[in-house]
Amino acid sequence: MIVNCQNIKAYHGAQLVLEDVNLDIQQGERIGLIGRNGSGKSTLLQLIAGQLRPDAGQLTVRKGTRIGYLTQIPAEFEGRTVYDVLALGHRELLECRLKMAELEKLMSEPGASDGPDRLAGWLEQYAALQEKFEREGGYELDAVIERVADGLRIDRGSYTQTYATLSGGEKTRINLASQLIRKPELLLLDEPTNHLDLHGVEWLEDYLTQYDGSCLIVSHDRYFLDRVVTKIVELEDGESQSYFTNYTGYMKEKEARLLQQFADYQEQQKKIKKMMETIKQLETWGWIGDNGKFFRRAASMQKALDRMEKLKRPVLEAKSADFGLTQADRSGRKVVTLEGIGKSYGSRKLLDRVDGALAYGDKVVLIGKNGSGKSTLVKLILGEEAVDEGRFEWGARVDIGYLAQQEYPDGPKKSVLDYFRSEAGLEEGEARGILAKYLFYGPDVFKSVNLLSGGEWTRLRLALLVLRKPNLLLLDEPTNHLDIASREALEEALETFPGTVLAISHDRYFINRLAGCIWELDHGRITVYLGNFDEYQEKRKPRGGSGVQSGVAASPATVKAKSAVPAAPQGRSNGRGKAADRSRERDTLERSIAQAEERLAALDAAMQEQEAGTDALLLSERWAEREAVQEELDRLYEQWLAAGEGEE
Repeated sequence: MIVNCQNIKAYHGAQLVLEDVNLDIQQGERIGLIGRNGSGKSTLLQLIAGQLRPDAGQLTVRKGTRIGYLTQIPAEFEGRTVYDVLALGHRELLECRLKMAELEKLMSEPGASDGPDRLAGWLEQYAALQEKFEREGGYELDAVIERVADGLRIDRGSYTQTYATLSGGEKTRINLASQLIRKPELLLLDEPTNHLDLHGVEWLEDYLTQYDGSCLIVSHDRYFLDRVVTKIVELEDGESQSYFTNYTGYMKEKEARLLQQFADYQEQQKKIKKMMETIKQLETWGWIGDNGKFFRRAASMQKALDRMEKLKRPVLEAKSADFGLTQADRSGRKVVTLEGIGKSYGSRKLLDRVDGALAYGDKVVLIGKNGSGKSTLVKLILGEEAVDEGRFEWGARVDIGYLAQQEYPDGPKKSVLDYFRSEAGLEEGEARGILAKYLFYGPDVFKSVNLLSGGEWTRLRLALLVLRKPNLLLLDEPTNHLDIASREALEEALETFPGTVLAISHDRYFINRLAGCIWELDHGRITVYLGNFDEYQEKRKPRGGSGVQSGVAASPATVKAKSAVPAAPQGRSNGRGKAADRSRERDTLERSIAQAEERLAALDAAMQEQEAGTDALLLSERWAEREAVQEELDRLYEQWLAAGEGEE
């Protein structure tokens, strides 16, 4: 065992963040730490890393364990180069190599052999340093650094660049690489995939599955959790719950556990109600008959009730943000057309004659390597930067809503409520009502914007975006820092949004659920793939096949008309007719589901009646009828889910 946490409690000021956390980390375990934004995940990592101390409970870390900790906010290293930071965990080796170089210089100088004793001393020092350097892997250090840097797409030409001049995303990647190069016995990673492209995420997955040490990883990337971790620890209401499986297994186990907990809770509530009724009856009999034995029996039963460990009512469906995306006015059928767009920075040509088109209702995801020009293309569309060549042609009544990857606002520190009111121009009552839909309740609205977590800040910006009711959404990594519940709420809102969406994302689950078309930007050109992420992976293997256009990013509808391959599976196209058919099918299924649920509830109520409980034949008939209704309801749910995913 490397780490053992027992009944950990931790406060932030007066706010209780962790109340009763129990966690073991065994040698070689890869654990996914999940929970809502603000549930205390980063706090738990800081406690294990020794940066904070628990307010109660016991936390022990195996003596001598080297811990590597990647924080959400990148550390700063004044005056150091990128290479210095990458090799930070091997400072002794670097110092050893430097001393060896100094001795080599001394021994090669003219006249060095004139003093035999002095030369012998240098040779002895050099031999000792060389033995240590070789023993601790000094000769393989550069190869290890290059392997990790190549995997995370860190350019070797940047090794001499000053670390302080990098962007926040670049610093995070350098810090991640630095921790991996150190190879500590315990890796603590807080949102490691947030600033990685798809290639980097897939490389990191492969690296961690083969890692010899233990890993505790905070992540909301559902694909990543499925591929990497073997254990899930969920933080909820200050408490922890462990599941010895990956994310998909956790979802199934949690559902079964919640249903059992709810059944246990209901059973206990019935018992409590019965005991309270009996206590009341005994006291009534005592008053009527003036008999003390009834009061004594009632008091004894009340003591038993007080000693009973009360079960918490489990939350079967936790509250999630209500993004409620609508548009004030729809745009014309043509939204925007890109004609020969080119953009260069110095001698580097970032975009090279990019053509493309977005039609009303399209859901397009733009992917590509870090630095390939994705955010630049969006800024060109917005007019924030000027194109070097080509032009944009806009359709009628296009109203753009833009969510950028940006830092917290500059200037005076404002509360969430003040910031939202100033940006939205609303009165306090209306502003607080809207903020509550985005999970900013009570004292949360008075929290300083500068103190918000990444997920809370994204939710606040989305609240402002939704309020504007645009019909074209340009989203740059919209799921970064959002917890899983908020990601799912956003995905659902975007699915039902009638307008047009162009999103930059590396979240494969998000791409799979939303995309009707993928634009891949590589070497300044765009390749179009119809369908979601799974279909993209299949199609990109035989590059240049039918159904793929290189260099031209057309509307999904345009590509489908020109392509010789069969149409994308029903429901993945963004055609308005199919979308309407799918919507009508779901409405019909929802009405059928509601009717089946009503029949099920009526049967449950009937089975609770006294006569049903004493008539075995009647009870058997009703139970058989209930099972038939339940089977029908399960089938309707499957059809409803399939209609939502666009399956036939």
